[in-house]
Amino acid sequence: MDQDSIRKQLLDAKAILEKRVATIHNHARNPLDADSAEQAAQLGNVEVVAALESEAVEELASIDSALRRLDDGKYGVCMTCGDDISSKRLAVRPASLECVDCAELPPA
Repeated sequence: MDQDSIRKQLLDAKAILEKRVATIHNHARNPLDADSAEQAAQLGNVEVVAALESEAVEELASIDSALRRLDDGKYGVCMTCGDDISSKRLAVRPASLECVDCAELPPA
């Protein structure tokens, strides 16, 4: 896959995630229902929505990092061991920071 295709894939994913975060923020501005039982259900959903937002924000940061690595000529190089990240891994997770071997290592 060439760098223009990779950049487009990353930018497309970024646009989708930014839209998701904006949608979450728009829904968060809606007032709670007057019914107390409904409020309880809505508040229960807040935790789930917050987790989804957090996940999207983390993925956006990964994409921005991958775009910087593309600009710096370091895209596709494992940040841990310096080896190339396999094209199969990058096809599945284009924002990958590490090769499969390093990603599977337990945290230090």
